[in-house]
Amino acid sequence: MIARSLETLLAAAVVGALALPLAARAEEPAPWVLSPDMGYGYTRDSKTFAYKMGTSNAKELFKGAKKVPKNTLFFLGANGQLYMRTGPFLEDDGSFKFGPDR
Repeated sequence: MIARSLETLLAAAVVGALALPLAARAEEPAPWVLSPDMGYGYTRDSKTFAYKMGTSNAKELFKGAKKVPKNTLFFLGANGQLYMRTGPFLEDDGSFKFGPDR
């Protein structure tokens, strides 16, 4: 009986130890998965879309395009408007400067 209890306790400890790294990973920011053959749109109705792109009219696509500067943060305001902010948005330790615990 004691051996069975120890087995159960050990199994619970192993499951708990495995769950800790998963919980820690859940808090890390997830990178966007952007693909060179996809276009991403934000409509006037505040909806986002992904489009499969072709190559036949790439010159036309680049006519009005601008490169996004490094250190650019995109976010939705309370009004549903998409905003961008250039400049640092991470602390020296890599944490998000504007997080909920700030």
